[in-house]
Amino acid sequence: MTLQISQRGKEYLKTAQTLLRTARSMTDETIARQLKALADDYERRADKASRDDAAKALARSAASPEPEWLA
Repeated sequence: MTLQISQRGKEYLKTAQTLLRTARSMTDETIARQLKALADDYERRADKASRDDAAKALARSAASPEPEWLA
């Protein structure tokens, strides 16, 4: 099963990419490492958000009534 990235997940990934881009331009290694760690956290959030959103969509579709033509 292929999991598509939800809109919320895309926003987290966009933030992670911005953090990584900023980290690459840092001259202070300590701050760069902190930004990279934060970017990793946002990548995990993107994955979790997409899985959660997919589960919610699946639950909604399972809860919706069956179309008459299927009955």
